[in-house]
Amino acid sequence: MTVIQKTLSFNTRPRQTLEFTGDVQQAVSNSVIQQGLCHLFIQHTSASLMLCENADPDVRVDLETFMQNIAPDGDPMFCHTTEGPDDMPAHVRTLITNVSLTIPVASSRCQLGTWQGIYLWEHRTSPHCRKVIMTLYGE
Repeated sequence: MTVIQKTLSFNTRPRQTLEFTGDVQQAVSNSVIQQGLCHLFIQHTSASLMLCENADPDVRVDLETFMQNIAPDGDPMFCHTTEGPDDMPAHVRTLITNVSLTIPVASSRCQLGTWQGIYLWEHRTSPHCRKVIMTLYGE
């Protein structure tokens, strides 16, 4: 078994969903892994990862609208506001989404469905530099 690990860095915009499927597919394709798993882990508590429809951007707009209803900025129920009114809502958003994804690899490609894309979801209202650790396991 071979294990390969790489850190991907992304500069985000406020409340952005940033697709990075191509970065992952290229890294898998350039590796020696033919069959195995691709594990992604984001090193942050106010951003998350998701597999989402990549054909219609309205899906991601609707997801953001949904999240604004669940964890609105400045809600008086939150006392943790150290970095602003979006601080605690961003943590809640991360908690109810994913900080890691595991995707099967075959023929040196992530086996995503036709309409699936890999996204980093920035939950803060300011830009950030985000890091995602990609670990490939396989043969």
